[in-house]
Amino acid sequence: MSISEAAPASRGALWAGRALSAVVVLFMIFDGVIKLPPLDIVTQTMTELGWPADANVARLLGVIGLISTALYALPRSSVLGAILLTAYMGGAISTHVRIGNPLFSHTLFGVYLGIILWGGLYLRDARVRALIPFSR
Repeated sequence: MSISEAAPASRGALWAGRALSAVVVLFMIFDGVIKLPPLDIVTQTMTELGWPADANVARLLGVIGLISTALYALPRSSVLGAILLTAYMGGAISTHVRIGNPLFSHTLFGVYLGIILWGGLYLRDARVRALIPFSR
């Protein structure tokens, strides 16, 4: 199926996709912005997760997250942003697995966010629907 053959999303699906994407974007903006100063809770949590309590590491993670989020939010680069955010979530998941955090509340949070991220993109982007056709 080519992109031109992808069924257009209904108005409701389009708005649901935008809402799901907005949840991800807002969460990631919050996540990135608190890492920029960085707040004390960020460096304290990073230490608990096995990361160095270095403000530059927190800032770097914040900038990577914010750039990936900006790419996801822009329609022309949303697929690239989704791929980058998926990789970012993979790093978070591996960090939680490594230290043995609870599975459903901590470790799988990145999976939940990834499902929302790709679900929102699927509903609002014909290119993704053409790439992953769930129906004929």
